[in-house]
Amino acid sequence: MKRRVVITGMGVISPVGNDVSSFWHSLAHGVSGAGPITLFDPAGFATTFAHEVKGFDSSAYVDPKEARRMERFTLFGIAAATEALRDANLLNADGKSAEESAGVVVGSGIGGMQVFEEQCKTFLEKGPRRISPFFVPMMIPDIVAGHISIIYGLKGPNFAVVS
Repeated sequence: MKRRVVITGMGVISPVGNDVSSFWHSLAHGVSGAGPITLFDPAGFATTFAHEVKGFDSSAYVDPKEARRMERFTLFGIAAATEALRDANLLNADGKSAEESAGVVVGSGIGGMQVFEEQCKTFLEKGPRRISPFFVPMMIPDIVAGHISIIYGLKGPNFAVVS
C-alpha cells in the first residue's frame, strides 16, 4: 500500500529571510544572503564573506535560559518547525500540537560545530574535566528533532537524516 505525504505547513530560517514570506520575497527578487563574516574573526582566511543568518532572535521560540543549552542550528530548527506548525494550523491554544501522533524528521549535514569547536578548545586548554556535560547532546544532529518533539508534545517517530 502506498502512503501519501502532504506538506501542510512551511517554516524557514535562512540567510535571506527568517520566515517563509521574507525568504520567498528574497528569492523572487534575487536578494543575496552574502555578507561579511560576523560570527568569528575571519582574519587570516582567504574568504571573509559568508551566508550567515542575520537578525535571528531565539527568544521568540525558546526561553533564553533554555536557549543557552542549545546550539544555534537547534534554535533555527525549532524556529522553522514553529512556523511550519503554525502555518499548518496544527497547534492548540496551549501551544502543543493538535496531532500528538505526528512525528519529526529533520535533515542535517552535521550537528553543532560551534559547540564542538568550543569544547575541543576547552579540552586542550583546561583538560577533560572541564568539558561541558551538554557537549554531546548539544552537537548531535538529531537533537533538533528531539527538542521539537518535546516542545510540541509530538509522540510519533522522531529521527534525523544526516548526509
